[in-house]
Amino acid sequence: MPTRRPLSVDLVLVPVDASDESVDAIACAAAIAAEYDASVHAVHVLAEDDVRAIENGDVDKAQVAADGEAIMESAEGIAADHDVELSTSVAYGFSTKMKLRHPGSVVLDTAEEVDADFLVVPREPLSGDPGEVLAKAAEYVLLYASQPVLSV
Repeated sequence: MPTRRPLSVDLVLVPVDASDESVDAIACAAAIAAEYDASVHAVHVLAEDDVRAIENGDVDKAQVAADGEAIMESAEGIAADHDVELSTSVAYGFSTKMKLRHPGSVVLDTAEEVDADFLVVPREPLSGDPGEVLAKAAEYVLLYASQPVLSV
């Protein structure tokens, strides 16, 4: 019988947006990180409308910043509850100039950039709410990630 190697996790990546499912994903990522004595990196993936507004110079900077701060404050609170270290970043989930930039590719690119060992991706219903950026990303990440993935 082959010997099983234990899973080694130093960094759990969790992409987040304005959805309730993202909060659940952060909680799962923090629980996994706590179990493996690892840390969590939350990447806030900006919605297409926000990216277009930023690229066109028509953005309400205060609103985008407030939305991002609220999301990251939730992540910080959850990480603190699990006593795990949290780092954060923000990424454009879409681009008007790069055809292949979408939430799924952003998650995988970020995983490589931060050297994530494990991914927790929210699997969201397609409700059409503008803040739900990651609705279609989970399937893409599950198909193409080289790391273990938990879709919640």
